[in-house]
Amino acid sequence: MPAPRKYPPELIDRGVRMVTELRRDDPGRSGTVRRVGEMLGVHPEVLRHWVRKADAAVDKQPSSPSIDAVLLRRLEQENAELRRVNDILKAAAVLFAAELGEKKDHSSS
Repeated sequence: MPAPRKYPPELIDRGVRMVTELRRDDPGRSGTVRRVGEMLGVHPEVLRHWVRKADAAVDKQPSSPSIDAVLLRRLEQENAELRRVNDILKAAAVLFAAELGEKKDHSSS
């Protein structure tokens, strides 16, 4: 039977997230794990283990199009469609303006 967890999963997630964000914001700074560990009351080596485990889990994920890439492709398609519709509306406006101009010329004669 495994030993009961000393730390709740929420604390583990929060610690890993804090270390990851601080490293992203200031990658050259050392002691991030120690500082976060002190703030959360977790031994730095325990926190370092959690971070390594989370990093390994991210690396093992199968490579698939990221959500951002899918969203970008969908937005590009939508943008192209909106440009096409805008061009049609511009052409229609020119056509209607020309028709109004012709009617105005015929009515003033």
